Amino acid sequence: MDEAPRESVAVLSQKLCTYNVERSESQVVYAIVRAGGRQEKVSVGDLVTLDRVAGEAGSTIELPVLMLVDGEKVTADAKALTSAKVTAEKVEDLRGPKIVIQKYKNKTGYKKRQGFRADLTKVKITAIDS
Repeated sequence: MDEAPRESVAVLSQKLCTYNVERSESQVVYAIVRAGGRQEKVSVGDLVTLDRVAGEAGSTIELPVLMLVDGEKVTADAKALTSAKVTAEKVEDLRGPKIVIQKYKNKTGYKKRQGFRADLTKVKITAIDS
């Protein structure tokens, strides 16, 4: 019985993983910024919730950039990012969900209950300048 020639697994996986990605004329631009001890991925127009930021609603804040992606160009060098900035507008102050902390020790009558709500700020990303 004559068998058809078999292709190696590597060749098959290359064929499966090769595809064309169509991109629109407007390239994808986003940045990774440091915000309240965390890192957030932001684009223009995004609403992001951060730890409480001082200022009134409607005021602008500037977030430090850690990485910038502009279409095919990725910038992560600290020297190159000194000129990059992400500008955001403060929308509102709010509070996070209540977290209940309970402690209990058996047979001693010790019990403690405590609550916590984080102070948060919602901001809207207005510009990413490179």
